[in-house]
Amino acid sequence: MTGTAVVIGCGGTIGGAWVVAALHALADQTGLDPRDADVLQGTSAGAELVTMLGSGIGVDELVAMQRGTATDSRLRAHVAATPSGIPPVPRLPLLAPALLRRRSGHAALTGMAPTGRGDASWLQRLADGMGATGGGEWLPHGGARMVAYDVRSGDRVAFGAPGGPTVSVGEALRASWAIPGWMPPVAVDGRLFVDGGAASTASVDLVSAADAHTVYVIAPMASAVGERVPGVGGAVEDRLLRRPMSAGLAAEIETARARGQTVIPILPTTQDLRGLGANFMRRSHRVDAFGSSMRTAPHTVRAALSRSGVGA
Repeated sequence: MTGTAVVIGCGGTIGGAWVVAALHALADQTGLDPRDADVLQGTSAGAELVTMLGSGIGVDELVAMQRGTATDSRLRAHVAATPSGIPPVPRLPLLAPALLRRRSGHAALTGMAPTGRGDASWLQRLADGMGATGGGEWLPHGGARMVAYDVRSGDRVAFGAPGGPTVSVGEALRASWAIPGWMPPVAVDGRLFVDGGAASTASVDLVSAADAHTVYVIAPMASAVGERVPGVGGAVEDRLLRRPMSAGLAAEIETARARGQTVIPILPTTQDLRGLGANFMRRSHRVDAFGSSMRTAPHTVRAALSRSGVGA
């Protein structure tokens, strides 16, 4: 087995900011440019970053975007269009109530979510601006993938992977970011897709041993046991989101390791989460959260590399 994969999990506006800081620290400590990875897989906010990285945008440019100093007008426009931290009122019908009988956890609850009415055009503009328009075109990076969840079948799908459905980058990105009850689902060939995070925070197990031997996982919505956002809001976030997502990710990592893959999970610690807060969609907190992440992520990444036996 050979090859390297960079897998970026879901995390909304704030989680995406932390991921950029973690990518910067990873590049600084290992020399890894994610654009050079054989596979770039993203879920939700991770798919948003994969769209940029897979189009040739470098980590330094993503840092500048978060700081508000980007020279690339596409990045300036995208960060300025970040959606509100409060979703518009969704509408009936429910997405797929039958999932309650066939799935458990977040995947089952997704079926009970009403249809989101958020405006996903900012994601489409990002895809278009990166030169990835319609007609089934994909990103310049041939290993770029975006994970979405089929709400009728209960399957996770990695758009861009060999054998996956043929879609445009805009369709894949909007589907992967379609938070149930917030953003509208995306129909592709008679299938209805929502945010891949509804079933898995990062879908590490979808990266096979044939795809990559070494897998770096950057997942802002998962943490080691006991690591959570401080305070009451953090306790709620941990119970409803972080704890089940962390357990699912841990199982997927074990699956990958059992196949002989080397998996290096980079997950936020309590110190990281203290600066991020409990609401990962809080647009007004993004700049402060990114500043905090740039201070804490280097230590988190260094510790993750050390635990995995990777020299920094």
